[in-house]
Amino acid sequence: MKRHKEFVQKEFSKLDDTQFSNLNAVASQIPFPYVVEQKGQIERSYDIYSRLLMERIIFLGTPIDDTVSNLIIAQLLFLEANDPDKDIIMYINSPGGSVTSGLAIFDTMTYIKPDVQTTCMGLAASMGAILLMAGTKGKRYALPHARVMVHQPMGETQGQSSDIEIYMNEIVTLKQHLNLIITEKTGQKLDQIEKDTDRNFFMSAAQAKEYGIIDEILVRAKK
Repeated sequence: MKRHKEFVQKEFSKLDDTQFSNLNAVASQIPFPYVVEQKGQIERSYDIYSRLLMERIIFLGTPIDDTVSNLIIAQLLFLEANDPDKDIIMYINSPGGSVTSGLAIFDTMTYIKPDVQTTCMGLAASMGAILLMAGTKGKRYALPHARVMVHQPMGETQGQSSDIEIYMNEIVTLKQHLNLIITEKTGQKLDQIEKDTDRNFFMSAAQAKEYGIIDEILVRAKK
């Protein structure tokens, strides 16, 4: 673990500030703005996500797939190596996506040393909701008009009947696993979670707080 951190710190120490890279916007093929900063006679431009990363802010604003997952994980590991004692801030506005890709982010969030603050703006649905509740206890937030949704995993497959059966069993296993995660993170009883996630279960910010998914509703940014 120590060698891993030393290696990451060494590699990233070679980069100047203009080479921070958060490619969420690239991955989703959405144009994104640049920020221009001037210090004396030196002028530098950053894509907005790289500038946020410099402030230890990660923004998840896309559906979750392997590409997005790998980018978020890379940022989490970099920020841990950069300062293992300082909080990481993650803003979430995501409809969810791949369960395995989302769980890779989830595991990394709980694996690294820094606390991870999570804030829902807009929508945190499906795996987006799982990542919202994965934040450090007491540091999970939502804005007043945010929406949260949990449900059972979905999937489709085709092929031989034996392959379909294997895939079906995997979906059931993932469903049980996700329900246990929600139980652990919210404090709700497992039978209640199983009932609620049987179909799309939408919540307001206030309902998400009562349910145990978040800890506080933010009206203004915390100082």
